[in-house]
Amino acid sequence: MSGIQSLKIGVSGVRGIVGQSLTPQLVVGFAEAFGTYLDGGVVVIGRDPRPSGEMIRDALIGGLLSTGCSVIDVGVCPTPTMQHAVVDLGADGGIGITASHHPAGWNALKFCREDGVFLNEHQAEELLSVYHQGAFVLRGSDELGRVGRDEGAINRHLTKVLMSVDREAIAALAPRVVVDSVNGAGADCAEGLLQKMGCDVVAINDVPTGHFPRDPEPIPENLGQLCAAVLQYGADIGFGQDADGDRLSVVSAEGVAIGEEFTLAFAADVMAERGPGTLVTNLSTSRMIDEVAERHGCTVMRSRVGEVNVAETMMAEGAIGGGEGNGGVIDPKLHHCRDNLAAMALILQGMARRRVSVAEWAASFRPSAIIKDRVPCRAGHTQRAVLALQRHYEGREMDRTEGVKVFFEDGAWLHARPSNTEPIIRVIAEADDSPTARELCDEAMRVVAEAVA
Repeated sequence: MSGIQSLKIGVSGVRGIVGQSLTPQLVVGFAEAFGTYLDGGVVVIGRDPRPSGEMIRDALIGGLLSTGCSVIDVGVCPTPTMQHAVVDLGADGGIGITASHHPAGWNALKFCREDGVFLNEHQAEELLSVYHQGAFVLRGSDELGRVGRDEGAINRHLTKVLMSVDREAIAALAPRVVVDSVNGAGADCAEGLLQKMGCDVVAINDVPTGHFPRDPEPIPENLGQLCAAVLQYGADIGFGQDADGDRLSVVSAEGVAIGEEFTLAFAADVMAERGPGTLVTNLSTSRMIDEVAERHGCTVMRSRVGEVNVAETMMAEGAIGGGEGNGGVIDPKLHHCRDNLAAMALILQGMARRRVSVAEWAASFRPSAIIKDRVPCRAGHTQRAVLALQRHYEGREMDRTEGVKVFFEDGAWLHARPSNTEPIIRVIAEADDSPTARELCDEAMRVVAEAVA
C-alpha cells in the first residue's frame, strides 16, 4: 500500500500507516492546526499502547506547545478515559492517539472538544481548513505552553462506572468472566473493574504492549481464542475488547461469539429500564433496539452513522441510552462517548437482575441475521452509486438520510452508504435468516458494482 493510499484525512480525524503516511511532520502540522483552532488553552492527550504511540505523542506535544497550548498527558488509557478526563480537568479539547480496531502498524489522531465529544462534521471541517491553509498561530518563547501529567484518569473513570451500576446484584451472581483485552488500552483496567464488581476474572492478552495477538476488531471471526477460553474455564460470559477500549463483543457460556450487535441490544435493555425515554442509534444498527424500546415503552431515534452523530442526537433528545451496532455503547449517565467498560458493567447488571445466561437473553430477541459487506467505489462515484440504488428500489419504503436504507416485508432492511473513511460503499442487511440477508446484500452490491463500473 502506498503512502497516499494509506493516509486517511477526514471529518473523523487523521490516520495512516506509521513509516509510510503517518509521519512526525504530519502530526506536528495537525497539532499546530488544532492549537490554532482552539486559540490556545489546555489539551488532554491519551493513547493506546501501539509501539508508535510515544513517537506520535512527542510530535503532538511539540506542535501543541508551539501554539501556546498546555498539555495534560493521561498516558496509556482507553479512549473514553481520555474523553472523561477532558471534562474532569476542565480542558478545552482532547486528542486520542489510537487507530482503534486497525492493525498495529496504523495509528491515528482523534480530536474532541471541551465536552469530551469528538468534533462533529462542521467542526472537523473547520479544523481541516486550518490545516490545509497552514495559517498556524505560533507563539514566542515566553508564550509557549507547558506539559503536565495526570495519573488519576483511569481510576476516576472506573469509579464512575462502579457508581453507575448495581454492584451488589453483580457480586451476588459472582459470574466467572473471561476478558480478552488484545494487549490494548483496556488491559490495565478491565480486570480490575470486573474484580471490583465481584466477578471471578480470567484475563487473557492482558499486557498493554500494543502487540496484538489477533485482529483488534472484536467481531466473531477474531474471537476464537476467547471462545476457547470461556469453555476451558467454565465461564459465564466472555468479553472481547478492541485496542482502544470503546467497543465490546460478547461470548456466551457455550463458547459462541454471538455478534457485536448484541452488545448494544443487551446494554440498551438495561438502560431502557430508566425510561420511558428515547434510545438513539444509527441507521445501520440492528432492529433489536426497536424490540428493546417496545419492551420498555421507549422510542427510538436513528442518526447518521458515527459516534459523534449518535452522541449529539442523544444530547439533543435527552436520551436515556444509545450507541452503535459495532459494539459501541454510550451510557449518558457517565458520558456521551462509546465505552466498553460501561458496556461490561451494564451487561453484567442485566444478567444479574434477570438471572439469565447470555444465550437465554439473546434468545429473548426475535431471530435475525445481519450481513455486513462492502463494494469498492472510487472517489467521485459515490453519488452515482446512491442514485442507482434509489432508482432500483423505487416504490419501496426508503430512508435517504445517509445513502439509502430500504425496508422490506417481515422487518427486513438494507442500508447502503458511502464510507466516511474508505473508498467503498458499505452494505448492511438484516433479515430473519442469513440466506435472506445475504441475498439482500448481494442484490445491492450488484447494483452498485454496475453503476460504478
